[in-house]
Amino acid sequence: MRRPSLVGIVNITTDSFSDGNRFLTTQAAVAHAHRLRSDGADVIELGPAASHPGAEKVTEAEEIRRLADVIDQLVDEGVPVSVDSYQPGTQRFATAHGASYLNDIQGFGDPSLYEELAATGCRFIVMHSVQRHGPATEVRTDPDEVCRGIEEFFTDRLAALEAAGIGHDRLVIDPGLGFFLGSDPEPSLRTLAGLERLKARFDVPVLISPSRKSFLRTITGRAVSGIGAATLAAELFAARSGADYIRTHDVAALRDALTVFEALESAKEGGW
Repeated sequence: MRRPSLVGIVNITTDSFSDGNRFLTTQAAVAHAHRLRSDGADVIELGPAASHPGAEKVTEAEEIRRLADVIDQLVDEGVPVSVDSYQPGTQRFATAHGASYLNDIQGFGDPSLYEELAATGCRFIVMHSVQRHGPATEVRTDPDEVCRGIEEFFTDRLAALEAAGIGHDRLVIDPGLGFFLGSDPEPSLRTLAGLERLKARFDVPVLISPSRKSFLRTITGRAVSGIGAATLAAELFAARSGADYIRTHDVAALRDALTVFEALESAKEGGW
């Protein structure tokens, strides 16, 4: 198993489902980013707006205000930063201020921006969702249709981005999980179980983010506060299936689990 890059989540929001209001100030957000880095995060992802069902709408101006001092301080310190936003103004701000990645839950659906994106030095996390536009919603979906939709979406979107001059080596795909695939667990389970096939089909790095997602809470009956073990199980499965990036709230737990897993794999190779 090749160790994936760990993407630590810093939500600079009032209403994120698991940690809203905790990191709204620059001081709190930067301190949390430092903790995640010391825990083993390779990339820090800043989220200036929540995207769960019912999340409040945040303007571009407010997203930028929330990001401004945090991204500047982290980039000045040499921290690789990803910005999670689908709003064009926020994306422009992030690239101008040194973001290494843009993560778009709409999968960069506006071709009029492609020329600008191609001119940046960013890598692009192209996320699939059944909604296609805006945040997640609670909808029932058919797992077979979701799986077909994921393949069709990435076939079309990656081709469009590459045709616009964005190199294959700058693209990362995220199939989406939880409410981004539907309100029932099955589409998320099928997607996570098919990760190896997805990698082989598109030959680009894959980011996966099961951390605290709704499908795990439904399966286990646990609240967000008690979902750590289920999250870790899904993350280890993703790592074993070849995920290149795992986006997580609890970097330390995943780092330690990967370290032990690797040690056990090494011991198995040594035999008795």
